[in-house]
Amino acid sequence: MDAQDGNQQSQQLILGHNVFLLKHPDVPDIEKVRLKDEVLNSVISNEMAPYYDTLAADKVVELDQNVLDSMRAKNEEEIKKLDEKIADAEENLGESEVREAHLAKSLYYIRIGDKEKALEQLKLTETKTVAVGQKMDLVFYTLQIGFFYMDFDLISKSIDKAKNLFEEGGDWERKNRLKVYEGLYCMATRNFKKATDLFLGSISTFTTYELFPYETFIFYTVLTSIISLDRVSLKQKVVDAPEILTVIRKIPNLSEFLNSLYDCQYKSFFLAFAGLTEQIKLDRYLHPHFRFYMREVRTVVYSQFLESYKSVTIEAMAKAFGVTVEFIDLELSRFIAAGKLHCKIDKVAGVLETNRPDAKNALYQATIKQGDFLLNRIQKLSRVIDL
Repeated sequence: MDAQDGNQQSQQLILGHNVFLLKHPDVPDIEKVRLKDEVLNSVISNEMAPYYDTLAADKVVELDQNVLDSMRAKNEEEIKKLDEKIADAEENLGESEVREAHLAKSLYYIRIGDKEKALEQLKLTETKTVAVGQKMDLVFYTLQIGFFYMDFDLISKSIDKAKNLFEEGGDWERKNRLKVYEGLYCMATRNFKKATDLFLGSISTFTTYELFPYETFIFYTVLTSIISLDRVSLKQKVVDAPEILTVIRKIPNLSEFLNSLYDCQYKSFFLAFAGLTEQIKLDRYLHPHFRFYMREVRTVVYSQFLESYKSVTIEAMAKAFGVTVEFIDLELSRFIAAGKLHCKIDKVAGVLETNRPDAKNALYQATIKQGDFLLNRIQKLSRVIDL
């Protein structure tokens, strides 16, 4: 896409995010007026006739037939020129020039938002490509198309294809870029644990500016780490990570969110968490998992608080979190019923009693169960042999 080189986010992914916000019910109408202008300006300046048609069909923008016809005429004219360049390269130039001409046509289809023709042209360009690195670049273009349209099937297949290409060779820079693409895919499909591992492995080598700025990358890394890492790992890999420390304060509420959790400042944590909820809700990749993420974060923080006690009054816990007794009582009841917290509420005494599972006892019980199963299988097998 148009920001493949340099430190700028792809204009198409910015456009995709703006379209997402235009459709979002929580975005104020006055903000949507500005967003609609930005979307239309981007679509018209890039002559995105196919995408404009799609937006109009989805009632995101009003259809102006004159604008659509004008963009279609420009598209046809440009594609004709690109076809002439391909024909000229095939007749008069070498294989690399032929590939470049086909790639230029692929990039034009990507630019105007014609998904099917872009993918078709990228496949054709691949047949003209020999070097593994150049084939990888084509996969990255395909992945960007996948993220623009949120086509997770296309993204998954492209990631698998990229990994197969790396078995043939490939440089470390592209391998590190793929980690970020796969991490974003995992986060967008609710595999936060794997996303955390991939993001943390890319912090010091991040160059994937076409997907998002470095601050956004750190934002995603911190959010996924908090619900995926244990306390010790969180301290080593996130809280004390110099790459995170350099930018975390540029992101509103994120430093307080991370550090107040680690420092057990639960009231400050809840305030920072409340400040981040809007940002999470209005994020294109996190929005579908908003409620799930909110539950997971609360599970982490409640578990951390209760870990220090065998029993504690509900009032003391409510005070620590800066909320009412009624709120904490209702919250804990839901999490206990869902099996997320290992404690019980003594409503009469107003006390919480923890009943943490014994890991050694659980392992012993599992071993006994598996042993019984194995013995039964052996007995059945011995009967068959006796026959």
